[in-house]
Amino acid sequence: MSIVRLLRSSQRGLFQSIQHVRPSSTSSLEEDDKLGFSDMVLKFSEKATKIVAKKLISEDTRKISEEEKLNYVEGVLDLILPCNHVLHVSFPIHRDSGKMETIQAWRAQHSQHRTPCKGGIRFSPDVNEDEVKALAALMTFKNAMVDVPFGGAKGGVKIDHKQYSVKELERITRRFTMELAKKGFIGPGLDVPAPDMGTGEREMSWIADTYAMTHGVGDINAHACVTGKPIPQGGIHGRTSATGRGLFYCVRSFINEAEYCSQISLTPGLVGKSFIIQGFGNVGLHSMRYLYRAGAKCVGVMEYDGNIWNPEGIDPKDLEEYRNNTGSILGFPGAEVTDENLLTAECDILIPAAGEKQITADVARDVKAKIIAEGANGPTTIAAEKILHEKNVLVIPDLFCNAGGVTVSYFEWLKNLNHVSFGRLTWKHEEDSNYHLLDSVQKSLESKFASGKDGTIPIVPSYAFKQRISGASEKDIVNSGLEWTMERSAKRMMVAVRDYNLGLDLRTAAYLCALEKIYTVYKVAGITFG
Repeated sequence: MSIVRLLRSSQRGLFQSIQHVRPSSTSSLEEDDKLGFSDMVLKFSEKATKIVAKKLISEDTRKISEEEKLNYVEGVLDLILPCNHVLHVSFPIHRDSGKMETIQAWRAQHSQHRTPCKGGIRFSPDVNEDEVKALAALMTFKNAMVDVPFGGAKGGVKIDHKQYSVKELERITRRFTMELAKKGFIGPGLDVPAPDMGTGEREMSWIADTYAMTHGVGDINAHACVTGKPIPQGGIHGRTSATGRGLFYCVRSFINEAEYCSQISLTPGLVGKSFIIQGFGNVGLHSMRYLYRAGAKCVGVMEYDGNIWNPEGIDPKDLEEYRNNTGSILGFPGAEVTDENLLTAECDILIPAAGEKQITADVARDVKAKIIAEGANGPTTIAAEKILHEKNVLVIPDLFCNAGGVTVSYFEWLKNLNHVSFGRLTWKHEEDSNYHLLDSVQKSLESKFASGKDGTIPIVPSYAFKQRISGASEKDIVNSGLEWTMERSAKRMMVAVRDYNLGLDLRTAAYLCALEKIYTVYKVAGITFG
């Protein structure tokens, strides 16, 4: 629905009381389940748009009429939602067999309210324009949610990466990079891709090298054209595990809050809580690791080729080792293969970390988890979320829950522009300062209390202090920055929930936070040639 129609829909004034706001829809649950991914993302934002508009109008202190304020707010909100640019390219590659094949690929830039645009590139046989536009929109809101100063973008290449050799994948990646560069869809200040489904630091390294050797020749910042790179190519420590680690911080923030736990009939704290992972890729693996270390218990893992289950718990390190050796989680000696749909199995926390639209209305009716932490983008449909709210299930939304990756990508981009790793300039100074501190304490104690010939009072640092005495490494700084970012964003969402009486509707709270920040950028900067 147009924002203009949305804002003018009430003849009594702009809005009914916030407590009675509901998504503007008369469609059935079945119709909501069938919405395209792009329409689904826009519809999810509808309720938040309606709420935030009232707030923005009331806070506008300019000496203009209410009608002018309404026109301005609705104009900016209409500007935020659509996708700005979409590039669709087709290009040929030679397969190792000698056969020529045409590859389809897309890159969408949803918003340039902040530049560069930021978002991953995925290799998937199911990728299409609608998916790329939806993911780009999510990136805009996600970046704003965690205060990463980028616009949203996303890219996709329509291939099954498992069906191509390494050499073929390199040719596809390098050619796609050239196509992006020719059209202005990649560059340190324009558009900065990152890894996504089916891609990793290998592909990002190829992208960085291709850009630096062609369009980026002579540009000292060329390697900032992409993030998620290997360390020797300008990558950053902590990027690989960032999304999973960020998800862990999100879950911890809410499960430690008695206010939320009481609403979902769960005791506070992670220790002893059971969880199920859908998708044992990068996000699923690292989420599993950190939750396991915090005392939670993984009882099930779902993969594309089958599911495994063990109510006594699955060790993530053992499972990763087995998968790396065999290529599958099936047959893992620490669990049993099951045909059960583990999305509806008994657990406290469910982590969908695979594809979009996995939790539909039919699945939601049987979900037994108390918390759903969206590690994937768009795993829950609109119809499913309505049912989950009725069942008092806490859904931690994707635009916050999996924002750890883009947060650390931002750190990597800053590192590339600064041309120095975090901690390099301060590490030795911090180490010397800590030793001087210990020495000063020891001498002070000895001068006051020591007696006799020896006259020494040895100062023995604790184990925790020994771990930090050498100063903060790049990884320490990155992890600390990520933790602070996710915890601060969680607190902002909690404030929005309380201010607008949203109950367990964290998704609307996240969109409210994001929309308000994006609107403020447009308000302060103005509309170029508008």
